[in-house]
Amino acid sequence: MNAAQRLISKFGGQTALAEQLGTNQSTVQYWSKRGTIPIKWHEAIVSAAIARSIHIGADDFSPLADIESPGDVASPEAKWPGLLAVGDDELPCYVLDDGRRVITRTGALNFLTGGKGGGNLESYLRVRALELFLPPDLDAQFIDISIPQVVNKNVQAMSASAFIDICRAYARARDTGAITSEAQVAIAIRASLILSAFAKTGIEAAIDEATGYQYERTTDALQTKLKLFLEEEMRPWEKTFPDELWVQFGRLTNWKGPIHERPKYWGKLVMELIYGYLDEDVAEWLKKHAPEPRKGRNYHQWLSGQYGLRKLVEHIWMVIGMASACHDMPELRQRMAEKFGREGVQLTLYLPPPHK
Repeated sequence: MNAAQRLISKFGGQTALAEQLGTNQSTVQYWSKRGTIPIKWHEAIVSAAIARSIHIGADDFSPLADIESPGDVASPEAKWPGLLAVGDDELPCYVLDDGRRVITRTGALNFLTGGKGGGNLESYLRVRALELFLPPDLDAQFIDISIPQVVNKNVQAMSASAFIDICRAYARARDTGAITSEAQVAIAIRASLILSAFAKTGIEAAIDEATGYQYERTTDALQTKLKLFLEEEMRPWEKTFPDELWVQFGRLTNWKGPIHERPKYWGKLVMELIYGYLDEDVAEWLKKHAPEPRKGRNYHQWLSGQYGLRKLVEHIWMVIGMASACHDMPELRQRMAEKFGREGVQLTLYLPPPHK
């Protein structure tokens, strides 16, 4: 275990430290891989340690204190192998014993080059024209894994989302004319095949199906569902909710003001009639993880473009259509319940007898 890993463990792991510092888990993961933590983060880490009564000293930041040995940390094992069908090709994929979905570097290179590439994937990513389009923390997404069929040798792999980032970088570089060589353009075309088949959030679900891991993931079923619906990054602002929805809400609630000054309680109608019927688990998650009350940050901006946003828009227009045929909000609620097979509940209250 290196110095960075030991310090991270004092805070309870990568995710815990990242939350306390207000940064991404991938950043802390990168420190863990490198074995050192950049100096600019030392003061913030010390402050976080003091606030939580965690004892750390100067030696905790020093790589000279490393006592790493080859047997200290075992590489995660590729427990579930599979093949992703992409057009007429297949892309090997794995789910690790810790639940991470990965693509091997060799598999990624063979797919992107059509099996004609030589050398290693990194040599293709060092193209200067491509650097602008690659995420800065890409190196943190590469890991060593063990595959039971490969004896006495670790295999290098990357997270599924990192592979999508690479494909997106090639596609953008081609679209902007940054790459022009025949070989690089050919890679960009094959990268576009991946992007048309999967989104950054959809590839993990596809890997689960290809490897059979979908039958093993019952303990994190909600998280898997959320990964389909929710993006980790905020979407650029987009007018997802059309004015027609607010017009119908105004009519059914007898709102007399302009729709751009709509009352706050319409937010509850959105949660009930839009997110509540779209997916109950997602609606509940959104209630517990409400975005900060800042302009341009709303629930729909976490929805993924490939699946969640499309389903959201379809559902909104269905609600608009049903609302236009209703006379008041109770009627819309009743029609929604009937369409989605929900049953109304009537409560009986027992009151004490009136005084004579």
